[in-house]
Amino acid sequence: MSESSKNYGFTIILFLCSIFSVLTVIFDAVELDTITTTQSLTDGQTMVSSDRTFELGFFSPSGSSSRNRYLGIWYKKISDGTVVWVANRDTPLTDTSGGGVLKLADGGILVLINSTSNIFWSSSNSLSNNNKVNPVAQLLDSGNFVVRDSNDENFLWKSFDYPCDTLLPGMKLGKNLVTGIDRRLWSGKSSDDPSKGEYSHGLDLRGFPELVLRKGSIEQYRSGPWNGVSFSGSVGLKPNSIYTYHFVVDQQEVYYEYMLVNSSVFSRSVLNQHGIIQRLTWNYKIQDWTVYGNTPADNCDFYGLCQAYGSCSIGNSPVCGCLDKFIPRYPKDWDTADWSGGCVRRTPLDCHNGSLNGFLKYSGVKLPDTRNSWFNRSMTLKECETVCLRNCSCMAYANIDIRGGGSGCLLWFDDLIDIREIPESGQDIYIRMASSELESPETHSSSHVKRRLKIIVLPILLTALVLLGLFLLLYFLRRRNLKREGMETKSEDIELPIFDLETIANATKNFSSTNMIGGGGFGPVYKGKLKTGQEIAVKRLSNNSGQGLQEFKNEVMLISKLQHRNLVRLLGYCVEGEERMLIYEYMPNKSLDYFIFDQNRRLELPWQKRFEIAMGISRGLLYLHQDSRLKIIHRDLKASNILLDDELNPKISDFGIARSFGRDQIEDKTKRVIGTYGYMSPEYAIDGKFSVKSDVFSLGVLLLEIVSGKKNRKFHHPDHYHSLLGHAWLLWNDHRALELVDSCLKNSYIESQVQRCIQVGLLCVQKLPIDRPSMSSVVFMLGNEGVALPEPKQPGFFVERSSMDAETSTGESSHTGNSLTITIMEAR
Repeated sequence: MSESSKNYGFTIILFLCSIFSVLTVIFDAVELDTITTTQSLTDGQTMVSSDRTFELGFFSPSGSSSRNRYLGIWYKKISDGTVVWVANRDTPLTDTSGGGVLKLADGGILVLINSTSNIFWSSSNSLSNNNKVNPVAQLLDSGNFVVRDSNDENFLWKSFDYPCDTLLPGMKLGKNLVTGIDRRLWSGKSSDDPSKGEYSHGLDLRGFPELVLRKGSIEQYRSGPWNGVSFSGSVGLKPNSIYTYHFVVDQQEVYYEYMLVNSSVFSRSVLNQHGIIQRLTWNYKIQDWTVYGNTPADNCDFYGLCQAYGSCSIGNSPVCGCLDKFIPRYPKDWDTADWSGGCVRRTPLDCHNGSLNGFLKYSGVKLPDTRNSWFNRSMTLKECETVCLRNCSCMAYANIDIRGGGSGCLLWFDDLIDIREIPESGQDIYIRMASSELESPETHSSSHVKRRLKIIVLPILLTALVLLGLFLLLYFLRRRNLKREGMETKSEDIELPIFDLETIANATKNFSSTNMIGGGGFGPVYKGKLKTGQEIAVKRLSNNSGQGLQEFKNEVMLISKLQHRNLVRLLGYCVEGEERMLIYEYMPNKSLDYFIFDQNRRLELPWQKRFEIAMGISRGLLYLHQDSRLKIIHRDLKASNILLDDELNPKISDFGIARSFGRDQIEDKTKRVIGTYGYMSPEYAIDGKFSVKSDVFSLGVLLLEIVSGKKNRKFHHPDHYHSLLGHAWLLWNDHRALELVDSCLKNSYIESQVQRCIQVGLLCVQKLPIDRPSMSSVVFMLGNEGVALPEPKQPGFFVERSSMDAETSTGESSHTGNSLTITIMEAR
């Protein structure tokens, strides 16, 4: 071919490319953001907002195996396709119903029909005289799909009045008191099923308004009342450079909304199918959504956890305590972390004699539930006190607005529920108390008569106190002996020897600090040596322990009935005086985390030994679930609870919070969620539900940690903020799973064996319990190379942490906050 021919051909190509570019611009330019009554939108066509941020059209949920079609709105500009609104979420178009068509009727009603003109969804209209309007439907830059009169800007209908699971900037959450429209979020049933789920989030207008998250009709979380600056219980709602927020109460509307300060930022709040409200922003660097806040954020956010007059503090262990001047209603239950009875006043009220009542100020708290409250915006705090004091049913009062020194009056007329301590941003509340709880010591000695009475009465009181003290001493000594006898009676059934305190003290050199080899939620652990020469490990219950007598008895009763080579062996126990101790066989190589998470010691665990440890843990867990006399759910399986003997064989330990199941029992639920962040399954961390499948989830985390040599929660990666589970899932989807392997193993591992361990680990940590394998399947899959394994689904907690959370993550620390799990953490 000649040179001129080549140039000619090149010129034609350039010309065609130019024509194509021009056509692309033309087609982009004619993308419509409106339809009229003479137009329609069919499946395959879309509407795009004028700034190209949002797109409206028909879609099928990503990851869904069904062909259900929905009319929805999603992000377009950030190329994510994240759906923010669905019209027909409960009435999808199916394969049999044919293609969908969106039409705008003359009266301004939007109608979604199928090929046979059956109506699948329709909008409403706010105007009574529909025939006089000339309607047009438009997708606004805010993501609001509206119907308006083309002659003016009055909205006949707008999608922002009917939110699904997503709150966008400018969208109101609350009620229009004129039209009766109640704008609230409803979760979807699952990630691939947008139909209405069981969780809702909106304003509760009983008493002073506040935001409430419910599961069905049961409260899960509430924001606390608005105080002019923020909701009193929303510690994360602070002035910032990303958005502003408003709360409006007037004759027409009651609502909350937030607005973006910077238009280049993309933000949304989503109520997911697990009942967690996630606040997300778009991260341009990683081209994905980043979670910067969750609600509920921690265990104290659970509604009414500590019940009436109880106060929750996430920094305490346990988290619940009674307010000052209050005591537990049922002290025995309170000692076992059963807070359902709440607290009562130490000194009962005499409500009908106002002079015997007063108010005690409590500062730095989330204000109680306001459903049984009354408010007045114009009253002063002093007037508020006067009104409350006159009414026997009034239990407390506070300012409505804390700005400018405070104003307005909020009164409570029932027991005060759902209080938590927020020292940095909490409010003041004044609670009704008996006058004797308010008096200072000087008040009682103000007169000469009272001083003379003291001279007479004091010796009598001292004598009575001495006698009472002797009586109590004898009582508690007797009670202690009865308790010990009770444990000895149980020992007849469990056939475990009882060690006396002197024997254990001698074995541990009187609990010398040089003999201390560890510790945790139970208390310190000491190495000891009996006179017979046998080495032992002694767990000594600490007075400051996060656990108590119940956990001690639980561990004795359960582990005494278990015998397996991969379970630590309990040799006996000691109950003497205030001492509670468990005596175990000594494990010279400490625990699994001592090796795999240490840069030097991990070299002592080559791949084959790690695989043997993984198999041993799995067989031990299978024994607990299926082969022992009891069906045991461990509930705290983690690397630090896997002890290693002198041959590095694994033994599962620490059964303090384990629970036994009936053979036919599938699941149980608890209000007291105890475990370790990073190892707990989603259903246990969020809903308190546990089963054999929650242990399987923990095992899956362990398998991935054994392969990688990295902690799930402390994992960091320069390209994302996922945990180790999320990182493993990303590698698996990119067919790069072997990149997860600990670098110190190099080429010493068997690729197929490692690949199988990773795949089984991902199968174990799948989000839904029903998808996770049983332990018999896990042992079979790990031990048989020729067996084909199913493809894993997305793991639980596959959500990125914020950069701050990722940087400050501390592994097994106690009492986490602002994280996906909403649990009490007890590191052991």
